[in-house]
Amino acid sequence: MQIIVAERIKDLMRESGLNQVALAEKVGVKQNTISSWLCKKKEPCINSLWLLADYFEVSIDYLVGRKND
Repeated sequence: MQIIVAERIKDLMRESGLNQVALAEKVGVKQNTISSWLCKKKEPCINSLWLLADYFEVSIDYLVGRKND
């Protein structure tokens, strides 16, 4: 799951024109947390997945690679 989540977050950030600092502010986490997800050092917890899904208007299933839309 880790690889899919990191790639999906990177793609969504790129599409939205966000950097790590901006995304961290939007979803209420620290920038180093975003960095850890993108570097595949950590996986987002379920609460963070909800925040990301809500912000990007995608499903958690999309973020974790269970669906492609």
